[in-house]
Amino acid sequence: MAKFDPIVGRYVYVQCEGETYRTYFEENGQGIPMVCLHTAGTDGREWRHQLCDPEITKNFRVIAFDMPRHGKSNPPADFYKAEEEYKLTSKFYTEFILAFCRALDLRKPVIMGSSMGGNVCLPLALHHEDEFSALIAIEACDHSHGWWIDPLAHPHIHGGEVCATAVFGLMAPQSPNEYRWETWWFYAQSGPGVFKGDLHFYSLDHDFRELARKIPGRVPMYLMTGVYDFACTPEMTQRTADKIKNSECIIMEDIGHFPMSENPEVFKEYLMPVLKKIVQADRETGRSQPEREQGGSSRDSKRDEYGRTPERGSQNKVVNQDDRGSYRRSSPPSGDRGSVRVIDSGSSSGKLPQR
Repeated sequence: MAKFDPIVGRYVYVQCEGETYRTYFEENGQGIPMVCLHTAGTDGREWRHQLCDPEITKNFRVIAFDMPRHGKSNPPADFYKAEEEYKLTSKFYTEFILAFCRALDLRKPVIMGSSMGGNVCLPLALHHEDEFSALIAIEACDHSHGWWIDPLAHPHIHGGEVCATAVFGLMAPQSPNEYRWETWWFYAQSGPGVFKGDLHFYSLDHDFRELARKIPGRVPMYLMTGVYDFACTPEMTQRTADKIKNSECIIMEDIGHFPMSENPEVFKEYLMPVLKKIVQADRETGRSQPEREQGGSSRDSKRDEYGRTPERGSQNKVVNQDDRGSYRRSSPPSGDRGSVRVIDSGSSSGKLPQR
């Protein structure tokens, strides 16, 4: 008998900045909506392991979409008329995420993104944080310069193989070869100029070195970075978390720049404690699991608004200062790895404003 994944794929028409984008997305699960954002130059396939995980989809409606020009989502119909090369901007990226959530009628979703999908969590938090219940910024920091380079889209170079091989070294050597090469394959299939265009946002347009301090912190942000990531190092993520109120910094051993696809088993050990905190906060609002299910299908029903408890204080957690410079230590004992090497660096008292 044939074996099937539980993932369902569909297209939705998203209106953004005067254009209509036929956008492909996959989903599975029910409960709190969680929108997953892929890395530069790839697509939603990076999240297939989380989409198929029953422990995750028990409490979360996991949704992964392909940005326009990526995967199964086409570019604008007149893209060939453009006089300038494709350059992703923070403005378009944030507006498209909001438009996608509106198109699916998602209320207070969790946003979980990696790399450029993690970086965009910062402008989302600064300008639109009341639209979300939590932000999980993976391999993210306030600024990562130096990655927008011409050879990544040179006509004399095989763009797919160059882009894929350029990021291969960002993965941890402990990650299983099967998953490392699968991630390589995702990158090798990127459209012409897409990887470089995404890196325009990643390295030039995204600069939150000063703006990060202005994030209100009304919803929690979890910053998670692997020790083998040299594009966004643990130090860069910790520096960013230092500036953001109500944030938590989690450094992941044995993982590089693509946790969800290069080593999903290890990534899950760090992710589950974060998801448990989000579920607990959801329960504190008085919405039980049966109440979430009452609306019907996880794909077609209109969902209740998921808010945060107003009693939650503004708290910032960062990596232990004593661990700087010693990130590549042996793996910690099995158990709650999501809390490994994370300490409370102080909190401010007081209630958050009502929503």
